Amino acid sequence: MNARRWLLPEYVEDILPPEAQRLEGLRARLLDLFASHGYQLVAPPLLEYLESLLTGTGHDLDLRTFKLVDQLSGRTLGVRADITPQVARIDAHLLNREGVTRLCYCGSVLHAVPAGTARTREPLQLGAELYGHAGPESDVEIQRLMLEALEAAGLSGVHLDLGHVGLFRALALAAKLDEGLEAALFQSLQRKDVPELRELTTGLPAALRDAVRLLPSLYGGPEVLEAAAERLPPLPEVLRSLAELRVLVKALEGQVSELLVDLAELRGYHYHSGAVFAAYAPGGANAVALGGRYDEVGRAFGRARPATGFSIDLRELAALSPAQHRRRGILAPWGDEAALAKEVARLRAAGEVVVADLPGHHDSRHELDCDRELVRHGDGWRVVALGGA
Repeated sequence: MNARRWLLPEYVEDILPPEAQRLEGLRARLLDLFASHGYQLVAPPLLEYLESLLTGTGHDLDLRTFKLVDQLSGRTLGVRADITPQVARIDAHLLNREGVTRLCYCGSVLHAVPAGTARTREPLQLGAELYGHAGPESDVEIQRLMLEALEAAGLSGVHLDLGHVGLFRALALAAKLDEGLEAALFQSLQRKDVPELRELTTGLPAALRDAVRLLPSLYGGPEVLEAAAERLPPLPEVLRSLAELRVLVKALEGQVSELLVDLAELRGYHYHSGAVFAAYAPGGANAVALGGRYDEVGRAFGRARPATGFSIDLRELAALSPAQHRRRGILAPWGDEAALAKEVARLRAAGEVVVADLPGHHDSRHELDCDRELVRHGDGWRVVALGGA
């Protein structure tokens, strides 16, 4: 039989025990944490009509989305590449609450192309979203929750990057940039390509030209915010963005090993509307958690709502988290004896894994991941080391 027929697509893989068990334990622990803060669990569908799935998300998500034709309706469906827009749809279109709403989720997403050569195309996305509050206080809450989640996963030495898309957006609006030049400048800033940036800004008014060119150098500790206040044009949106970042820095600076401000960080520029952030852990090449404010997404669903949130790829988080001690199982003899069944039930109720030793498989008992066994002791039963007396 040709083994190639069993090959999985590139950048797609099975999750085997005990990794699957570790992921499930981490998922449950973090969702319980979110619940303790008042975040309610939702479970959006794996696929939707494409226009609903991509509404308000920008071009980047479109390129990452698998598309197929619905055999029932003939319409184009998309397999979700990000759960956050779906949760925004639930808040805006289904729940219709007037006040603050806190929601959380965990599920698989699928990417048409991997985000990197060492990345899976099927991340397990976990996140939390807060709707209905427009001030920096909710940004502080969501980022503190993210840091608490990383701590609960056993990570230490977390490094936090903060940015704000409102700064560049204010400069672009003041300079009356056309869509093409704005997109080119955005790409240049993302790459921090200073020579290209100088060339692209040649025709802008002097003050705005110098401000855009300055953004890549505004990277470092919290003192960057004061340098920005002194050197950037005092546009209302610029001042508001810097004020919001000061609130975040003051609230979060003591909770991470390092906090850096990057005013050229425009990740999710066509999706986010305010502060953006990324958390990094020692040993990780990529951000372990990402998030930001995205007030405009709900408008596409007919109800604009302030929104901020974060997401984590649970598989990447598990790879960075220290291994938890895993208790192995107890091997129990197969049988219908009432006393045996009662003892097995008692052990399982106490949290033990008890595996029945089916007849005829003595030579493969080592595959059952047990280090103890249940043996007869007088008129009862007791647990001993596997193979012990």
